[in-house]
Amino acid sequence: MDEQILRIIIPAAGLISGLIGAYVGLQNRALLAEVRKELAELENRIILRINGTYVRTTECKLRDENIHNRIDVLAAEIRNHNATP
Repeated sequence: MDEQILRIIIPAAGLISGLIGAYVGLQNRALLAEVRKELAELENRIILRINGTYVRTTECKLRDENIHNRIDVLAAEIRNHNATP
């Protein structure tokens, strides 16, 4: 009787440990995929923020140049207007 129980328990223990190992492996893969997805999203947000900063800096420089050009044009117009009687 004890021998029959051992013949059932030993393969059952191997089967159970194999199933647990497969389950843990699948869970690890799922967690790894989730972490990779979150890292990719974070990377995209960081890149967008950096690109947005550089775009804003460039836009500010262009805006400043445009304002200086407008002021120079207005100053030249005032000088020409004051020079003519």
